[in-house]
Amino acid sequence: MDASPALGQRRKAPAPVDFTFTSEQEQIRAAIERVCARFDDAYWLARDRSGEFPHDFSAAIAADGWLGIAMPPEYGGAGLGITEAALMMHTIAASGAAMSGCSAVHMNIFGPNTVVVFGTDEQKARMLPPLIRGEERACFGVTEPDSGLDTTHLKTRAVLDGDHYLVNGRKVWTSTAQEADKILLIARTTPLEDCAKASDGLSLFYTDLDRDRVEVREIEKMGRHAVDSNALFIDDLVVPVADRIGDDGKGFQYLLHGLNPERVLVAAEGVGIGKAALGRGAAYARERVVFGRPIGQNQAIQHPLAESWCELEAAELMTFKAAALYDAGEPCGLEANAAKFLAARAGLAACERAVLTHGGFGYAREFHVERLLREQWINRIAPVSEQLLLCYIAERALDMPKSY
Repeated sequence: MDASPALGQRRKAPAPVDFTFTSEQEQIRAAIERVCARFDDAYWLARDRSGEFPHDFSAAIAADGWLGIAMPPEYGGAGLGITEAALMMHTIAASGAAMSGCSAVHMNIFGPNTVVVFGTDEQKARMLPPLIRGEERACFGVTEPDSGLDTTHLKTRAVLDGDHYLVNGRKVWTSTAQEADKILLIARTTPLEDCAKASDGLSLFYTDLDRDRVEVREIEKMGRHAVDSNALFIDDLVVPVADRIGDDGKGFQYLLHGLNPERVLVAAEGVGIGKAALGRGAAYARERVVFGRPIGQNQAIQHPLAESWCELEAAELMTFKAAALYDAGEPCGLEANAAKFLAARAGLAACERAVLTHGGFGYAREFHVERLLREQWINRIAPVSEQLLLCYIAERALDMPKSY
């Protein structure tokens, strides 16, 4: 039986969905591309070899005011949304800067969000402008050697002593701590056994990274050599009460507020790296001639690259859907987690296919795709595992029992 509406009774067509960026957003993309054009593949290859932090790149981003893209105008920011911030990070990654470029500025884009939302007026006025101007750099002290993603069971303690806290503990995988002046730090202020819930009793601080009290040891790693990762050993770090963000014991809830925008930014970076690799793979396939024909004429070369185009476009759509929902004040946890999952996988697949397209030259540093592959691995692993992303989606989208 035909269940379609009778002629003249057809349903009203839905309003079209606009997947294009506004002219203002395209101007942002173009402006970031102009900055990134000053830092070419040779620049990033040199930083990959030397491990030197890209100070001049970070300064160039700061000089044009982009570090404050999502920060309030009254503190020197542009007052734009996560959509614009994600577009910026995507553009940096896609330029070939990959995670070395993104991670050099990522914390200044994402980290201050908790101060904006939960800080006092005095804290915002004191903490935000130096970050936005690029005069200070912050690192993020959350992960610990023994707790990993189980943040509620971290061991770092902050004990109140008059007008300050004394902090002792360890952190690991803290990016940019070699360069940072400040640290956004979470620590337990109430013993776990005295809390009704494991998520209670954690407090969040934004304070000086006092190197007389914090030993910073760099971790040698596979990629992103220009931006350091570190283990921190904290011994009686003095943190003024005035540097606590929000209420004592509510730090975990404050962190949760920032998870969705962070996932969106990381997803945008992952897609950008994938597109950088795909572009290089396709260009090589067009130019490389074997057996009298471009290798890109062979479907065995074409199809994997075309598949990556499809995967990256789908991941990008989910990324900017999540960003749009967040900026509209709508729930976006599922979309943000899905975007991070899809972008990391699509980006890594594109990098791998670009290496394989280059054959032996894909293994050579001078062609850059092996660097992109090494840097993209970060997004498969951090800041949250794929397994926890899938657990969240199974629970929230499919109504399955909580598994962790």
